[in-house]
Amino acid sequence: MSGVDFELRGDFIPLDALLKATGLAGSGGAAKALVASGAVQVDGQQELRKTCKLRAGQVVSVGDTRIRVRAATEA
Repeated sequence: MSGVDFELRGDFIPLDALLKATGLAGSGGAAKALVASGAVQVDGQQELRKTCKLRAGQVVSVGDTRIRVRAATEA
């Protein structure tokens, strides 16, 4: 299983935007279709809400890829 760390720029990111930003989906439409297909899990539970708000500490899984959402580090 491959892992990716994603650093938030604000308080949250919508699930479809995260999938697009990490390259797991080539477009917003592809991200929404991926979520609708039931292939996405958030914290181990299937997630069907395309714009589910993800916050720091949550883990998104798609196939054998895991994305850890992290809080932004202060500069």
